[in-house]
Amino acid sequence: MYRPDDESAVMALWRDAFPDPAPWNEPRSVIAKKLATQPDLFFVAVSEGAVVGTAMGGFDGHRGWLYTVAVRPDLRRLGIGTALVRHVEAALETLGCSKVNLQVLASNASVVAFYARLGYAVEERVSMGKRLAS
Repeated sequence: MYRPDDESAVMALWRDAFPDPAPWNEPRSVIAKKLATQPDLFFVAVSEGAVVGTAMGGFDGHRGWLYTVAVRPDLRRLGIGTALVRHVEAALETLGCSKVNLQVLASNASVVAFYARLGYAVEERVSMGKRLAS
């Protein structure tokens, strides 16, 4: 579970994992918004006192979402990301969620392959979005 003293380490991890974020994905803002909405679905993996991974979930009562899965680059392929994803899935299932969605860039083949290994599949849907003023 996220703790307030994790903030600087989480932000540093996200800067490595998600370089050049869009303004609406600025880490400090994302953290503040998540802490205001379902903070119990914000998970941080810690090893030897250091933040090594994160994952956030969301649930609207109908569908669940998986967000911001990140693992420190030098510790990837050790099962940390898988454990984080499974932890979010279990937390969502406890809330009554029966389906989890996520979005990744189609060009990020290694991340698409990671999720495929965990049982996620590309669905024939059109993902649409609209930026709002806030």
